[in-house]
Amino acid sequence: MNTLAHTPLNLRQFSSSPSFRLYTPFIPTPGPPKQRTIHGSIPPPHLSKSYNSTPQKLGNVQPISAANDQTALTPMHFLDRAAVIYSDCPSIIFNDITRTWSESRTRCLKLASSITALGITRGDVVSVVAPNIPAMCELHFAVPMAGAVLNTINTRLDANSISNLLRHGNSKLVFVDSQFASLVWEAITLLPPHLRRPMLVLIKDQEYSYSENSFDHDYESMVENGDAAFEWVRPRSEWDPIALNYTSGTTAAPKGVVHSHRSAFLQSVNMLFQCCVPQRPVYLWTVPMFHCNGWSFPWGLAGVGGVNVCLRRIEAPSVYQALEEYGVTHMGGAPVVLNMLSNYTGSTLTAPVHVLTGGAPPPAAVLERAESLGFIVSHGYGLTETGGHVVMCTWKKEWDHLPGSERARLKARQGVGSICTTEVDVVDSNTGESLARDGKTIGEVVLRGGTLMLGYLNDEEGTSRCMKENGWFWTGDMGVMHEDGYLEVKDRSKDVIICGGENISSIEVEAILYSHSAVHEAAVVARPCKYWGETPCAFVSLKEANEKPSEKDIREFCKKRMPLFMVPRLVVFLLELPKTSTGKVQKFLLRDMAKQI
Repeated sequence: MNTLAHTPLNLRQFSSSPSFRLYTPFIPTPGPPKQRTIHGSIPPPHLSKSYNSTPQKLGNVQPISAANDQTALTPMHFLDRAAVIYSDCPSIIFNDITRTWSESRTRCLKLASSITALGITRGDVVSVVAPNIPAMCELHFAVPMAGAVLNTINTRLDANSISNLLRHGNSKLVFVDSQFASLVWEAITLLPPHLRRPMLVLIKDQEYSYSENSFDHDYESMVENGDAAFEWVRPRSEWDPIALNYTSGTTAAPKGVVHSHRSAFLQSVNMLFQCCVPQRPVYLWTVPMFHCNGWSFPWGLAGVGGVNVCLRRIEAPSVYQALEEYGVTHMGGAPVVLNMLSNYTGSTLTAPVHVLTGGAPPPAAVLERAESLGFIVSHGYGLTETGGHVVMCTWKKEWDHLPGSERARLKARQGVGSICTTEVDVVDSNTGESLARDGKTIGEVVLRGGTLMLGYLNDEEGTSRCMKENGWFWTGDMGVMHEDGYLEVKDRSKDVIICGGENISSIEVEAILYSHSAVHEAAVVARPCKYWGETPCAFVSLKEANEKPSEKDIREFCKKRMPLFMVPRLVVFLLELPKTSTGKVQKFLLRDMAKQI
């Protein structure tokens, strides 16, 4: 089944990977893909009926076929450019490692050549399980330069979840940091016996030794033995896939978001422009690079010759040390990181630091406190499906004179569309009609622009449900549009809980709770938390039996069956869960209860 059915042509003849042969598009004419075949019942937003994907000519000038266009948009060109302009400028700093952009390009080329020497070809999936270390920066270039598709995996997942992702993406090669070597090997053992396991490459680190000689290759050896004159594999089309990112890895059927070279290029430029990033910034990595490819900054920083300051762990002392030691100018982080930093010290920074935050609406009090310490905070909104932030709370100079609390309130809004995703609206979920811009009428947030995903891997129904034939992406998030055209997200769809920037599906947690022999009913909702933003709160009713588990028993049961960040922080026992007349649990009542606990 072709899961990216909305694309006009696939690259079956160009790829050896079964998982991507059927799903990678090739666009024969410039412009967006042909209109998609939609099976959803919800009409598209009314304001996009004029959408037309047919290329037009001007006079005797004909549109150039993408098949003959050798200048496809791709962020890989940023690295070539950086090696010329910023050749001797630092590109990566990590502990005692400092590299220049010239050295980084050479290492990426050599690594890409070694990847192809292993038999990895165009369209194959190459996975990475690693924290924010230099290898993660390099692999963002080396893997696509080998023609492969980069799949960065959440290091917080358990072995079963990682195994599911490797199987679903049909990964051919996995780069593994030594800290997670045992975890990945456990995941490999869980793969079906008939499935050929992927090749494994160990990324060694002095802090975490792994003595077992069980890996197929060594990272630094691949770099050392590679060809510095390697002619990297250009995409045949800018619509070729560059990355496979998963929105969830906790079930056997996760959502694999496929992004193209085009969307990665546009999102990289998007982030630089929206965050006013100048040439040669010093960027501190607090956003995980496995999350939305680090909001596309691994690619974008090459475009401006920036410095990647890497941190293995995000802790307040190490962050502040890096800020002062390296003269950090920019960083990113979920509101939980912002809250951690603003609570760590009361002293102001010696120099201002620009911070981009997102993942959950930051409390106005946190924004106000962070800015009083010298952090210049920008707030944005995006999803894995958009490659990161595509809506930004762009600041207006006339707001400068407002009181701090009012400025923080305005900045807590998600904002307006970015330069590459200019169309943002809030519509009625049933009719698709735009709703009043009154800051009160809640509807579904829809987006349209150049950074949207190609679709979900192996999920045609899911793709058609959210990506409409007129180019609009239905986020499933609920929000309001203010009179000044600024978006404010009010709620997440399907009861998603955002804990420290991680999305948690309440349905998945409930499924585990229901597997407990003593649980009769279970419902999980978000409970506000000053540190994490939100944490899961479980409401449980028990069966009429002798077994009466305690709150600790339930939590220990969950810890054995799901990643730790998904485990409910609080378990509340009720005789019966509140329901509607049709038997549906009234979660809005439970949310109110959770806030009062």
